[in-house]
Amino acid sequence: MAEKRAKRNGSGKAHQLFLGVDGGGTKTHIALINHAGAVKAEGNAGPSNPLRVGVETAVANIFKAVNEACDTGSVSRGDIVAATLGLAGVRRADLRQRVRDSFVKAVGVKNALVITDAEIALYATTRGKPGLVVIAGTGSICLGKNEKGEIAISGGWGPLAGDEGGGVGIAQTALHSVAKASDGRGIATTLSKRASEYFRASGPENLIVAIYSPQVDNTRIAGFAEFVVEAAKDGDAVAMSIMNEAGTELGLAACAVIEKLNLTKAKVPIGCVGSVFKAGKLLTKPMISTIRTVAPKAFLTEPEMPPAHAAALMAMLNGTAATNGRGQKGER
Repeated sequence: MAEKRAKRNGSGKAHQLFLGVDGGGTKTHIALINHAGAVKAEGNAGPSNPLRVGVETAVANIFKAVNEACDTGSVSRGDIVAATLGLAGVRRADLRQRVRDSFVKAVGVKNALVITDAEIALYATTRGKPGLVVIAGTGSICLGKNEKGEIAISGGWGPLAGDEGGGVGIAQTALHSVAKASDGRGIATTLSKRASEYFRASGPENLIVAIYSPQVDNTRIAGFAEFVVEAAKDGDAVAMSIMNEAGTELGLAACAVIEKLNLTKAKVPIGCVGSVFKAGKLLTKPMISTIRTVAPKAFLTEPEMPPAHAAALMAMLNGTAATNGRGQKGER
């Protein structure tokens, strides 16, 4: 029925597709939807955070994910008429433009918008209404919007200056604790054994060689966060403290955004996105407790859809606006 309507609305519309990209420091997920909003195909590839892997590699991974989706979904890349790329690490306008130019050249979709991964995650949570989203994956960031359409951001500083509450931040704090325990500067923790096994070291004393290996990048380090969560669930005091601190840090990021947007008295929804939230209450309990010190009515929620699907819907809206002569070209 949707296809028949599309045919009536214009020649070829039944085959038009809209691309949504969710790209982070570990992986890329893309979705292709039709005019009815139905997902026609999805694809995955490696990281597409241009600050971490460079513009060329980021776009190459997006291209790979698009080709995978087209192959598995038996659709044509030539049918993609608009795209929204939600990527980590693209807060600078010049970097967004470089990514867009490279993407248009590689994929051939001229109606393309490059925005942050936080923006598509926020749309997945609120559908454009006021609210916040907290992302805790490889890194961490919080984005919010109020009823006036004003935007505020906290976090997103990367592994050197931030990422508190994200996978890298949790893993680094855990490794600090392992080092202290090994030296006798801190209390004993099962994280020592878990870290040795994860990084393939013969023991904690040899971790210094393993973790500084050229093969150990931020993605590999962030993966250790999963083992910190497991240790916390098993009752390890050090791991539990690390997770409590991580949740508190994510809560503080949300508090900063809430205060900037004057949402302290609002019943504000806060979407939780990213692999670190698999930790459950170990993370969300200290997070919401911290948030409610400034916004008592705030509540945590899950997004209505995956961020890549939200990005595809945004592409459809942008594509429709462009068709009607009201769209922009993506130079955000």
